[in-house]
Formats: sequence, structure tokens, C-alpha cells
Amino acid sequence: MKKYTYTEKKDTRSGFGAGLLEAGKKNDQVVALCADLIGSLKMDAFIKEFPERFFQIGIAEANMMGIAAGLTIGGKIPFTGTFANFSTGRVYDQIRQSIAYSDKNVKICASHAGLTLGEDGATHQILEDIGMMKMLPGMTVINPCDYNQTKAATMAIAEHHGPVYLRFGRPVVPVFTDADQKFEIGKAWMVNEGTDVSIFATGHLVWKAIEAGEKLAEIGINAEIINIHTIKPLDEAAVLKSVAKTGCVVTAEEHNRYGGLGDSIAQVLTRNNPVPQEYVAVNDSFGESGTPDQLMKKYGLDTEDIIKAVQRVLKRK
Repeated sequence: MKKYTYTEKKDTRSGFGAGLLEAGKKNDQVVALCADLIGSLKMDAFIKEFPERFFQIGIAEANMMGIAAGLTIGGKIPFTGTFANFSTGRVYDQIRQSIAYSDKNVKICASHAGLTLGEDGATHQILEDIGMMKMLPGMTVINPCDYNQTKAATMAIAEHHGPVYLRFGRPVVPVFTDADQKFEIGKAWMVNEGTDVSIFATGHLVWKAIEAGEKLAEIGINAEIINIHTIKPLDEAAVLKSVAKTGCVVTAEEHNRYGGLGDSIAQVLTRNNPVPQEYVAVNDSFGESGTPDQLMKKYGLDTEDIIKAVQRVLKRK
């Protein structure tokens, strides 16, 4: 098992803030909109540097999406910012009709995704957003794993033409990817090569998969771990290459098991190479209030849950 270490923990939303500032420096067409959550979205540095390119919309998320769509007509590259729940569930109609349908170059940037929103509870912990957004034709869906990867992804989507959903979170997590990395949309990242089982993980679950891989190695199980940071378009070639070698799959995500990464992987396998698959995901449930660690344990998204899923799938191999 390849060894990964870290010297600090940072929230992925701060990676978005840093990436937004750099994207703004590179391209003066980049603008930002926020729905009254500047601090939560870490947009402060961008606003300080480019006050004339920032629009505070207030608690009017649907209006924000409409304004963002309109700004693209004049050549602007708008980045919208609010919580994932308000970025998707509250404004799905506006995204579908005004952004996706007409292929507007809007970057929908969503913080506080998944259970790790924590104490704010079920009404704010959207667990369906990946499924909602990946079903929209032409929508790119990205869920990076740490601060550095989120920063790189934010910079990359500014150069990509078309609507993008960028998902990130609030808790501090290990920073273990390269600071100077080049983010390739649609290209999976090989974390660890292995032969016994393929673990496809996304977002906060990538580090959990690394922890699981280390413990599995201690009991003689050689796990291949792949970071699927881009859920759509999915790197199908990487999935099939890995599965041809290992013959079984575990998917790990901070999302409902219906409609998320696991379903995308399953579709590829069904069409090409059906093999046993286990899901590490929220099992058709809303969340609740609690600390991020408590919720990840209770809803089966922890390191030990990945290990158990691997042990189950190996028995079915």
C-alpha cells in the first residue's frame, strides 16, 4: 500500500476560495455571485481583490441562477456560491431551464455538502445533489477530495466551457494531494495500485479509502484505490481497466446510495463487465444533527465500513 501522509488539515471550501481568487487573476471575465454566505463560501479574498466583479444577491438563490445565466451572454464566467442544498434542491428548475438546457457557462459551486455539514441537520444536509445534477444533459459534476484538489478543480472549471457543478464541504480534512497538481476534468486519479479489489471513492471518502487500504494491507488484502473526482463525465476506461484486474468493486461516497457514484459505476459494469459490487453510502435516508464524525460513523461512511464492504465483496468474487 502506497503511503500517504499529511501535515495539516483544511476544509475543501477554503480550497474553492483560493482557487476562485487564482481563476479571477488569470481571467478578468470570471465573476462571482453569492446568496448571503460570503464567509461560508470563502469568497472574501476574491471580493477584496475584485470588488467590481462580485454580486451579492442575498437570500434569493433562484434569482442568483437566473442572473448568472444572463451574465454568460455577455461573455462572463459566473461562479455561484451557496450551500449545496440551496445550490441544487432549491433551484433545480432554474438550473434546468436557464443553465443546462441552453448550455450556459455557469459554474455552480456548492459548499456544505453531505452529512459532514453536521449540526445544521437533515434540512441542510443534501444527499441527493450528485444524482440530481448528473442527470442534467451537458452538466459536468466534480467532487474533489481535499483542499489542494478543490483549488485546482476551481481553476480548471474556469477554463472549461459549459455548466459545471462543483461540490465541496465544511469540515477540515487531511491535505494529501500535490499543491501544484494539474486537475484534469474526467480523468480518474490512481491513488494505489492493487490486485484484489477496486475501491472507487469520491470527496471526503477518498481519505477514508486510503485509511481502509492501509488496514486491509495488514491482513493481506491488496486494494486498488481510485479517486473519482469527476463523476460526470466518468472515466469509464479507468473503471474497466481496474475491474478487469481485480474482479470486484466497492464504491464509497458521502451521498445517498441511489443516484450517486455507485450507480454510475454500476451502469458501466452492467454494460461491459458485471462483477460483484458493494456500496458505502447513505442507505436511502435523510441525515440528522450531530458532529461530522458521529454522523459518518452512524450512517456507515467510515473507514471500518469500507473495510467491511471489501470483506463482503471478496466473498462474492
